[in-house]
Amino acid sequence: MKRQIINTEKAPQAIGTYSQAVKIGDAVYLSGQIPLIPETMELNTESMESQIVQVFNNLAAVAEAAGGSLGDIAKLNIFLTDMSHFPLVNEIMPTFFTEPYPARAAIGVAELPKGAAVEMDAIMHISR
Repeated sequence: MKRQIINTEKAPQAIGTYSQAVKIGDAVYLSGQIPLIPETMELNTESMESQIVQVFNNLAAVAEAAGGSLGDIAKLNIFLTDMSHFPLVNEIMPTFFTEPYPARAAIGVAELPKGAAVEMDAIMHISR
């Protein structure tokens, strides 16, 4: 199957050797998004809530560039440097997703790129 690279200026540009997403067939693999503001490439540090919202907005922009939406995400991985923020993720997530929710993992990590407190990546399935 042909591999298609997904790129959009509505999400932060890659800060390393990776693509924002790669589409193979009906599957789209979205790279991790941290709370970077696409226009400035600066970290959103307003509040933990605003950082989580920024990450969901960034994922949504990449999903849309691939021809889908957050509703097409089958698997979502959430990385947090402080697991005490996990209830906040659960509180915010229904404003971006509807049931049935995607499969999900929440992982506590020691550190994330650029000192971010949250990162998310996903696998999306787009029906033809």
